[in-house]
Amino acid sequence: MNRGLIFDSPFLLGFEHTRNLVERAAKAAAESYPPYNVEDLGDGGLRITLAVAGFAPDQLQVTVEDRQLVIAGRRDGAPGKTDEAFLHRGIAARGFIRSFVLADGMVVDDATLEHGLLHIDLARPEPEKKVQTIPIRTGRQ
Repeated sequence: MNRGLIFDSPFLLGFEHTRNLVERAAKAAAESYPPYNVEDLGDGGLRITLAVAGFAPDQLQVTVEDRQLVIAGRRDGAPGKTDEAFLHRGIAARGFIRSFVLADGMVVDDATLEHGLLHIDLARPEPEKKVQTIPIRTGRQ
């Protein structure tokens, strides 16, 4: 079944943004580097941990835009530098961009780099409860 057909139903009005979120999430799921974990911290909190061995804090960037968390790592390698000293190179030395689509209300609380692991703590504060009363007009004015 095509995912687009679900959101093309005439009963689901105004869900274009949701369709875009699903497409972004599918694209993000196809990424495989760097490896990561997602932990449930309880009380609506989550922790995303990425394995970023060899990256310094100034080579990493964490941003949130339009409910999308983007973690980027940039290597500052000298052009033309050779790897002649390596007999085996199994640790990745490439940059990356890893993204996650956040639910409404999710906020990034903290980002910590520790022992080659980047921890990003997310929280979902309780939304303010509000009731909106809609006035009813009659057809005759």
